[in-house]
Amino acid sequence: MCAHCGCDVAKAPSEISQRQGPSRRINLRINLLQRNDQQALQNRIHFQRHGLLAVNLLSAPGSGKTAFLEQLSSLWSQQPIGVIVGDLATDNDAQRLAKAGAKAVQIRTGDRCHLDAALVANAFTQLNHNELTLLMIENVGNLVCPAAFDLGEQLRIVLLSVTEGEDKPLKYPALFKSADAVLINKSDLADVVGFDRNAAIANLETIAPQAKRFEVSARTGQGMKAVMQWLTDELQH
Repeated sequence: MCAHCGCDVAKAPSEISQRQGPSRRINLRINLLQRNDQQALQNRIHFQRHGLLAVNLLSAPGSGKTAFLEQLSSLWSQQPIGVIVGDLATDNDAQRLAKAGAKAVQIRTGDRCHLDAALVANAFTQLNHNELTLLMIENVGNLVCPAAFDLGEQLRIVLLSVTEGEDKPLKYPALFKSADAVLINKSDLADVVGFDRNAAIANLETIAPQAKRFEVSARTGQGMKAVMQWLTDELQH
């Protein structure tokens, strides 16, 4: 959690003015989200002006976002994929994606637990957008705070790995409710970990009936063609 979006742990009651502290905190968060939404709108206009499909990719840590993007980058037969990667530290993921053929830019967020529209706008200036049609934004691994921050994307994809269990959509409904698509990743491990596919799908239908569902394995490539076809169709809209 971080202090930038107001999601950090609250101070002890003795440290907060009972009259001003909580309301000031709420107002600061509202102002922050309003500023972010303004920048997100500018990002969206900018992406559309350049014919880019921008996708916000979200999940818990370790769900396989980077592995999915590696597969997508190596299989995508059109122009190179642009990727903006958010991590608290290191550029390990950006290096991995560059080796897979993506044009990758790393954002090190430090103590921030999510990307915001301003960070994305700044990172986008480091990409040659003239050679791109698809921009993937790999958000920081977090199922809470990123849900509230519009980055200017056209689509949101949420990854749910089978190793996380079937009830993640019930525990973190805000993120899944915002999804245009949910990818059930690591499907090749489903039997090994005892993943209940029917329960997971039922939970997704309850929380996120609007979201398209894909079952994939970023490790083996299973299900990737269907995801790529969907993205291609969205590019043509």
